Amino acid sequence: MEVQGKVKMVGETQTFGSNGFRKREIVVTTEEQYPQHIMVEFVQDKCDLLNGYSVGQPVKISINLRGREWVNPQGETKYFNSIQGWRIENLQQAAPSGDAGIPPAAPAQAFEPADNLNEEDHDDLPF
Repeated sequence: MEVQGKVKMVGETQTFGSNGFRKREIVVTTEEQYPQHIMVEFVQDKCDLLNGYSVGQPVKISINLRGREWVNPQGETKYFNSIQGWRIENLQQAAPSGDAGIPPAAPAQAFEPADNLNEEDHDDLPF
């Protein structure tokens, strides 16, 4: 599954417990008739994937939906869902740099106008 939109917030990496579990959250605002603010969490080594992303940047995040069951001390069963990201892509177009391999053309001012040629220069062609 995927979530696509603009970055609203990128959180700091949080570390929990003695085992060093790491989590980092990002919020993406979808671009649809009724925009949604979707919080996606990246865990462990995936936390570093969020480095370099900033607010306002259009992204596409590949996600997995996670669910778990918990029984509280009173014996009631509760269910929790989370959205875990495992890949993020920048959707922002890079500034066009022209066609690869073709050098840029010189400006028109670099060329001498044809009316500056004298009559002798006109007939020096070998054919």
